[in-house]
Amino acid sequence: MKKMSIAIIAGLMFLFVLSGCGSSKSNGSEKNEEKAEKMDLVNDGKLTFAMSGLLKPLNYKDEGKLVGFDVEIGEEIAKRVGLEANPVTNPWETIIQGLKGKKYDAIIGSMTATEERAKQVDFTNPYYISGAQIFVADSNDTLKTKADLKDKRIGVMQASTYKTVAEQYTKDIKNYPSDVYALQDLGPGRVDAVITDKIVGISAMKESGLKIKDVEEILQEEKIAIAVNKDNPALLKKINEAIKSMVDDGTYEKISVKWFGKNLLEK
Repeated sequence: MKKMSIAIIAGLMFLFVLSGCGSSKSNGSEKNEEKAEKMDLVNDGKLTFAMSGLLKPLNYKDEGKLVGFDVEIGEEIAKRVGLEANPVTNPWETIIQGLKGKKYDAIIGSMTATEERAKQVDFTNPYYISGAQIFVADSNDTLKTKADLKDKRIGVMQASTYKTVAEQYTKDIKNYPSDVYALQDLGPGRVDAVITDKIVGISAMKESGLKIKDVEEILQEEKIAIAVNKDNPALLKKINEAIKSMVDDGTYEKISVKWFGKNLLEK
């Protein structure tokens, strides 16, 4: 009888220990889930997102204030995530380094999602589709196809994907801090052609009155996405959810039509 009592007590103690272990494991799992859901922000309560501020009408300054398509997309995302929008500028050539250095939470600045960049940052689902387009001066009647780019002087924005595209046709490449500056040099003939984002070039023709024209169809399709740091999966998830909800309820299309007269997610 005494031996049976001891056995029962030992069994109860074993079950208690098991129960404690299970509780500890459960608490640890909950903490991991909580950590995975918590966004790592540069400034509490704010979504700080960067852009060059030189890509009219995508992102630019008007009377000292950042405005444009990218800015409005960022503001809408911030609202849906429950944060205050805080757009900032950074030179394009160091914009990824700034993100990795925790100067801002995301890059919402018309960045093409490439495999090379994806080694350093995580990309959301695309928030618009565009592509590399050739532009020449309106008076240029000799450059009519991409084959005509051979050995010509091509202007591109420095640190952009368009330099790689231009290298397929020539070694004579001139780098610019802004696509607009490159397009402005077409008139005086400082460059023979410019390869830039189709939307940027068309907008420059309409907004700035530049006497330029596009050549052929786009050279390659590009998916433009938002970049976040690799150690911030919660923010990536929240932004993707915000983009989807904007598309689903028609808000995205309204913003896109306002700036470009069309839905940029439609090819």
